[in-house]
Amino acid sequence: MRRTSFPSDCEETAMASVIIIGGGPAGLSAAIYAARAGMETTVFYQNGGALEKTDKIENYFGFAAPISGADLLARGRAQAERLGVRLVHAEVTGVEYAENGFAVKTTSETFPVRAVLLATGAPRAVPKIPGIQALEGRGVSYCAVCDAFFYRGRPVAVLGQGDYALEEARTLLPVAGSVTLLTNGAPIPAALPDGLAADTRSVAAVGGADKVAQIEFQSGEPLPVDGLFIAYGTAGSADFARKLGAQIDGNRIVTDEKGKTAVPGLFAAGDCTGGLLQIAKAVHDGAEAAMSAVQYLRA
Repeated sequence: MRRTSFPSDCEETAMASVIIIGGGPAGLSAAIYAARAGMETTVFYQNGGALEKTDKIENYFGFAAPISGADLLARGRAQAERLGVRLVHAEVTGVEYAENGFAVKTTSETFPVRAVLLATGAPRAVPKIPGIQALEGRGVSYCAVCDAFFYRGRPVAVLGQGDYALEEARTLLPVAGSVTLLTNGAPIPAALPDGLAADTRSVAAVGGADKVAQIEFQSGEPLPVDGLFIAYGTAGSADFARKLGAQIDGNRIVTDEKGKTAVPGLFAAGDCTGGLLQIAKAVHDGAEAAMSAVQYLRA
């Protein structure tokens, strides 16, 4: 694993920083509070989530006239940058334990950090493929780090097409008997890891009576497997939290009232923690979680 420090022009010390994953209202609110508390703060984001797609907001305090989600998001980003927050448009593929804290992995680099705050919003939908939900916990998994051990020497598949799916496959390759990447009709990614097979056929169903037995395609012979790992789209807050051992309730990250998870140094805010899925709640959560992270870093 390659460890990369932040550029010196924004570096206090790499181990005295907080990384926020998610650039919506919860993440930006957290960044603003952390930066104002004197912390080196970096936000990794891919998009503005649900807020960016909202046409008109009429129920957020302080705006007499409606404002679009994109405009509100732009104001939040400008405010964060003015306070010295580093905004990085990049996909985070994993968060792992490392010396003195965590290692946040993007598609190109790995960043060491003492505190991580998850704020990527509500989890994405599970692919609507028959058999997936019925066989969850019985061969269908969402966490290679958590469950690879159970498939030692056995055939498994990873459903997905992007960097997150490839990262899950890399975790499985040294353990499983065979690993097949199912792209479900999408092209095969470039530079597949050694030993990873790929199948572009459209998936029709996940077969098995009381546990996963095979992947059924729209055409052709089925693929016998003992396990299927779902890695659709990009990794979200619940995925990262689950792999680090934080408590998860469904797809909601369990925190206390201050945004702390059960994992020291790991915090969460916004829609990924459940409750009222509103901007006002996300902004409040971000502030609470950021101040908890600041207290942790100063301890």
